[in-house]
Amino acid sequence: MLDHRARSALQTERLCLRPLAPADAPRLAALANDFDVVKTTGGMPFPYTLANADGFIRRATEADPDREVHFAVDLAGEGPVGCVGFYAHEAPRGHEITAPELGYWLGQPFWGLGIATEMLAAVMAWARDDWAKRCVIACHQQDNAASGAALIRAGFLYTGRVEALPCKARGEAVAVRWMVWLA
Repeated sequence: MLDHRARSALQTERLCLRPLAPADAPRLAALANDFDVVKTTGGMPFPYTLANADGFIRRATEADPDREVHFAVDLAGEGPVGCVGFYAHEAPRGHEITAPELGYWLGQPFWGLGIATEMLAAVMAWARDDWAKRCVIACHQQDNAASGAALIRAGFLYTGRVEALPCKARGEAVAVRWMVWLA
């Protein structure tokens, strides 16, 4: 059994999902400094700088592992190609579920290769078996059908809730579709 407090690595056929490290910052900043990548997230700005990556990695490594866990996504032969993690999510008024929220991104050269599907299968099994979570929420922007499809393959279901949430990169609110995963 993996100890989430130690933030152990998860191994798949092609991927190593491992704790983020300060040395990852230049590579992650370069991949995330792409409007097409960050426009699919809520909290990542554009341009995305080395300081943004350093700050994210610092916050992720200092987070309480009972509430928040983040992984670098290493592709064999490539190094880090993105990030995946679980954020502490307190249900706002009108939401019925308080659960960790899943978020992820991959650099554009690595889209369409099945990496999201492989990565999500691994982290959701870990969340269930090792982190002992029985419910996880996620959302994707309504215009990002590929992310919705990857989340469905990982076992997420649509809740029927659609709302506009801020997107830092776009500088405006964007419609998102909420999903839930139950162990």
